[in-house]
Amino acid sequence: MATKRKKQFKTESKRLLELMINSIYTHKEIFLREIISNASDAIDKLCYLALTEDKVGMNRSDFEIKITVDKQARTITVSDNGIGMTPEELEKNLGVIANSGSLKFKNETDEEKRAEEDINIIGQFGVGFYSAFMVSDKVEVVSKAYGHDQAAVWSSSGIDGYTVTPCEKETVGTDIIMHIKPDTEDENYSEFLETYRLRQLIKKYSDYIRYPIKMEIEKSRAVETEETDKDGNKKTKYETYTEEETINSMIPIWQRSKSEVSDEECAKFYKDTYYDTEDPVRIIRISAEGLVSYKAILFIPKKAPYNYYTKDYEAGLQLYASGVLIMERCTDLLPECFRFVRGIVDSQDLSLNISREMLQHDRQLKVIARNLEKRVKSELKKLMTEDPELYGEFFKNFGLQLKYGILGDYGMKRELLQDLLIFYSSNDKKAIPLSEYVSNMPEDQKYIYFACGDSISRLDNLPQAEPVREKGYSILYLTDEPDEFVVNMLGTFEEKPFKSVNADDLGIEDQESRDGLKKQEKEHKKLLDFVKDSLGGSVAAVKLSNKLKSHPVCLTTQGAISLEMEKYFNSLPGDANEKLKAERVLELNADHRTFDALKNAWETDKDKASKYAKLLYFQSLLIAGMEIPDPAEYAKLVNDLIV
Repeated sequence: MATKRKKQFKTESKRLLELMINSIYTHKEIFLREIISNASDAIDKLCYLALTEDKVGMNRSDFEIKITVDKQARTITVSDNGIGMTPEELEKNLGVIANSGSLKFKNETDEEKRAEEDINIIGQFGVGFYSAFMVSDKVEVVSKAYGHDQAAVWSSSGIDGYTVTPCEKETVGTDIIMHIKPDTEDENYSEFLETYRLRQLIKKYSDYIRYPIKMEIEKSRAVETEETDKDGNKKTKYETYTEEETINSMIPIWQRSKSEVSDEECAKFYKDTYYDTEDPVRIIRISAEGLVSYKAILFIPKKAPYNYYTKDYEAGLQLYASGVLIMERCTDLLPECFRFVRGIVDSQDLSLNISREMLQHDRQLKVIARNLEKRVKSELKKLMTEDPELYGEFFKNFGLQLKYGILGDYGMKRELLQDLLIFYSSNDKKAIPLSEYVSNMPEDQKYIYFACGDSISRLDNLPQAEPVREKGYSILYLTDEPDEFVVNMLGTFEEKPFKSVNADDLGIEDQESRDGLKKQEKEHKKLLDFVKDSLGGSVAAVKLSNKLKSHPVCLTTQGAISLEMEKYFNSLPGDANEKLKAERVLELNADHRTFDALKNAWETDKDKASKYAKLLYFQSLLIAGMEIPDPAEYAKLVNDLIV
């Protein structure tokens, strides 16, 4: 028996090991992911060799990874029947940190052959093995290389050094034995000795490793006893037993072709994975090859989770590298406007950082992100065309997200998102895309007309919209808070400008009407000034309206802030003294009999005329959906004028 002689890690390796244990990995639980990934790599190497050497004598179905727990000894053993390591390779691969045998194999073997036989080498840096020291105070590696008779054991308790000594091992492969640290006040290392916890970690990080990961699972079953009950039936008792189970799924659903997996199976996977009771409105399956190769399965939900519009909602796609989970929530794969999309992306081409916990922001990631963005947009457009009713359901839940997406980043995504917007059309009596509105416009219509308010019923009776309705033009009803900001950000759609029904110039008045209105305003200037003075600064201006037909009054604004904007900004938390206020304009209908009553009162009874002015202003506030500042004063005005 050879004498054990402790060898020292090289100085740089010692520093790196200390750094790895304390800094590189932020979650201790990933140690199992790394060790299993190494075992998978070792099997891949022998599997590749079996393709060219018949004497290997193993088929793909013979390969497996086993996990054994000994609670009393506080050990976890991960065993594989892969290619194994010679004593020299143990020295070279484990004695020098970041010397990756997997990377060397990847560089030296035929890439096309590996792709053809579906062999992926996960490890690149040669550092994942050392993550075992985050939970272990001692690690032993017992290995026997294919084609060699002598096995060896590498043993280390951390940065103090390691030993490599010959040992006996019947089969080819590697056993990694991790001696789990004692618990401390801050850390519960014993959790990793529980089979349920290891099972959780395998399902979370290594569920799609291509070889079976097997573990003895404790179960219970009912067995008959010799005792009988009063009716003579044998009594039963429950006994505990263990049974070996394959824990991982092995072949992920996104790696299988459409002929192998139906949409129904994908929908079930979505509901089981993301705890949704509804089928997604769209399933997107991608198998991309070229500059960057990757597979993906994305789901567009029908309904928003209860916490979707809160800070607690966690967006992002799951990111895998060759079937190993790298990031639970990768937010860089889709823009914020598509944060509702759920799904998985799996690629062999991504450049990972040393801990494989975070992605380096490289060209490959950006290429995938651009492709996913285009694909999601394309699928939503298809849904809008093929099933408008289903798209309408989707939009009720996620339309706000698309609208905020247009407003974000100074409108950078407006070209991407404008085709996906739908608004209620007064003529169609339903929500329609902007493209449909424009295609339905009469030849003489110059603008896309819109009206803002808190409900469709209120907007249906908006007085200032009458001229547009008389022309037969449809009006888009904007009832969500960001809507007015959205159309202002868009400015135009298919070269048609947006125009509010509150605008002074609706683009439908003839010159004769404009001249007539100017003449009337000049004639009634003193009366209009009187009304403004009577309102004591409540309005910035009082003028005659070119929009009102059957109604006597309406409230509009001048300047950049509209009434709907005022409502929105004032709903936000903040100092009441700093609330924004629109410059209100009271518009009067000079052709209405109410105006005649106002004029007559002004000529004969200024006090009564002042009451009329206030009453008309309060009515305009009600029509606009605004609060009356003093309801008691309004009630008194009505009573005074009735009597």
